[in-house]
Amino acid sequence: MQWYQIEPLDLLMFRESKPFSPGESSWAKGLFPPLPTPVFQALRSATEFDPKPHEKSEGQRSSIPQKNMQFWGPFLMDDQDQVWLPTPKDLVGVKRKDSRDSNKEDEDDDWTSVTRLVPQSEQTDWEYISFPENHLKPLVSPQLHNEQFPGPPPHRVYDVVLGPLKPWMKLTALVEYLKGELPTNPKDFIDDPWGVQILPHIKMEPGTRQVSDREGYFTEVAIRLKPGWKFVAALNPKISKIDSTVVVRLGGEGHRALVSPINFDSSDAKNMEPFWPKIEPFTTPNADSSIAYLLTPGLARTEGEKPHQLVYSAYPEVWKDILIGCATSRPLLWGGISSIQRSQLDAIKETEKTWEFSLLPQRAFVPPGTVYLFNKLPSADSLNKRPSNYRLLPQLESHQNWLDTFINLNYGLLLWGKR
Repeated sequence: MQWYQIEPLDLLMFRESKPFSPGESSWAKGLFPPLPTPVFQALRSATEFDPKPHEKSEGQRSSIPQKNMQFWGPFLMDDQDQVWLPTPKDLVGVKRKDSRDSNKEDEDDDWTSVTRLVPQSEQTDWEYISFPENHLKPLVSPQLHNEQFPGPPPHRVYDVVLGPLKPWMKLTALVEYLKGELPTNPKDFIDDPWGVQILPHIKMEPGTRQVSDREGYFTEVAIRLKPGWKFVAALNPKISKIDSTVVVRLGGEGHRALVSPINFDSSDAKNMEPFWPKIEPFTTPNADSSIAYLLTPGLARTEGEKPHQLVYSAYPEVWKDILIGCATSRPLLWGGISSIQRSQLDAIKETEKTWEFSLLPQRAFVPPGTVYLFNKLPSADSLNKRPSNYRLLPQLESHQNWLDTFINLNYGLLLWGKR
């Protein structure tokens, strides 16, 4: 496994897959951080790959690698070479307050402690609120500290939930979270380390001052990372051509990025420690595991068998009997179209068209940082309920090439921990 750092030279553009037609739908939203696929393709564009030991070396190798190559990432790294990952969605900030204090509004990062969301069934305050029996019940805030004092003057000391924590968490703090510890340092969390830039496109009618009726006006959303921030990603086998810094295209509109290999033993990386060994022990569950944290975007199938019929949700339908909660930024009762069919001109018979399905990433993928709370781990005799290779990916009866690609690119990678 060889790690690389990817530093954008300009803004980045990763458009969502919503059908977009200037004039009818004039706003093209962006997806950020990007999915693994475009970052992998950017690295692969740096041509030659080292063969594996059992493969025969050739004088000229194709830029397209063997099918079983592996990719991990992309993950965010700051200017101090610290890796940041999505904050677990089941964490909320809590602040202890005194009724004698002024009623000033609290900031979201002004918390004094952190707690986890708990299953709704464990809270008596929710006993009169019902949810559909055939759906997963939500996670809610736990009972908080509330103590009365006679005074003088009479007052009350109580805890209030400030809301979700900042969206990014240090890798070192995430490791402690997976061990069952709650974070205590607000500096382990940050806001999104990027800015949004709106790019309007205006086409004028020739010889007039009027906007064209067709494709006259539409906008796109681009992202600019803060100075010093970059991506890190890994490939196995490594790219032989990238032994120093190279330039690749990343995202839409031909924007460029610098790619360089990370050598953890070199003097240039003296402040950078190998970070994957800290995560790897959590990629498989053990007897104490009760939660699963989603590290990379995953797919949770709810119904359908054929690729174009699959419907995706926040959690797999086959996990319903073993899950007691799911904390995510998407609605649990999640519907709508998650895949579409696109027509493709047949290369052999130019007059005929074939159809292939395409995922809508803004709806299909479960976002990283989602947390699943299990009442028991899937056992060996219930293979249909166990995640494939401990990943959040659908298990299909027939072989699908696109699913093999997702496995090799490590979509749906789960980290297992305890509460």
